[in-house]
Amino acid sequence: MKKVYFLAPYPLHHAPSQRFRFEQYLPLLQEVGIAWRFQSFLSEKGWQVLYQKEKAPAKAFHVLMGFLRRMAVLFRLSDCHYVFIHRELSPLGPPVFEWIIAKLLRKKIIYDFDDAIWMADEGDLSGLLLRLKWHKKVAQICSWSYKVSAGNAYLCKFAEQHGAKAFFMPTTLDTEKEHIPPLKTSKHHPLRIGWTGTHSTLKHLYLLWPVLEKLYVQHPFELWVIANRPPEKAFPSLRFIPWRKESEIQDLAQFDIGIMPLPDDAWSKGKCGFKALQYMALEIPAVASDVGANRTILSNGESGFLCSSEQEWLDTLGRLLTQPELRKEMGQKGREQVKRHYSIVSRTGDFLGLFA
Repeated sequence: MKKVYFLAPYPLHHAPSQRFRFEQYLPLLQEVGIAWRFQSFLSEKGWQVLYQKEKAPAKAFHVLMGFLRRMAVLFRLSDCHYVFIHRELSPLGPPVFEWIIAKLLRKKIIYDFDDAIWMADEGDLSGLLLRLKWHKKVAQICSWSYKVSAGNAYLCKFAEQHGAKAFFMPTTLDTEKEHIPPLKTSKHHPLRIGWTGTHSTLKHLYLLWPVLEKLYVQHPFELWVIANRPPEKAFPSLRFIPWRKESEIQDLAQFDIGIMPLPDDAWSKGKCGFKALQYMALEIPAVASDVGANRTILSNGESGFLCSSEQEWLDTLGRLLTQPELRKEMGQKGREQVKRHYSIVSRTGDFLGLFA
């Protein structure tokens, strides 16, 4: 029986990047005779304080404990065949743990990432913290890995440039049991344009704020925002829904149109279109910026819409607000696209192939 040790930043069942990239496949591993174990850098308590304000001492304590947890796990890898690393083994410093696993313990590393994490998002971190993040370690880990599982072609190309054997493994959804479109038996007015994300990505929604304000004057609608913090900008019909794992799908299903604005920059090329995929799986017509993986996920005008200018956003959203049949058609075609290419069913073979 093959044995795999999964090492990830966060506890199970919390972080979307983990839940939709590998956690949902764990029961399938058992079915095919692959045993697995798991360890996170942060404990459950550490996760709970991570996004709380003014908790610096507690956060520092849990980071220290995380390093101790990683040191301890090195002594538990002797009988495993693969070590699956999601993103990184520690949030700060060079890839010491990864080097030990690859070079001293000689384990086969399967390295998984879904963002351009080798780049520094300078708007969110101080200069010192940026240096401590040690972004260049991503290239080093790629070079030491048995296989790299990357969320889009741009990420695969980066891994290959550093000597890795890279495999395209998109972020996937469970279209059979979880992301199921609800039966909409009643109509509401005004219609709802929705966005979901974290406080760190609200800045992307703000890029579209002038368009939404103009659009509201022409076609009144409700702006729904699902996040862990409310927007800091005012809007005439804003409705903020705190993100909760238990109700995320039901909350998203209330959208009539889903939006995913992004800047056209190098960082966005590494994004894997998760917001758009969620909208599409729930038969919500998706409108996204014409950048990066969005161009692969969305067939413009067929399974959703891509926009590259304010006027395109204004025209596209206006059409969707005023044409119910177009919304229905785009929603249905979007879900079919997800089922064919971005569902658990369609990608199970690819995921299991990582352990061959």
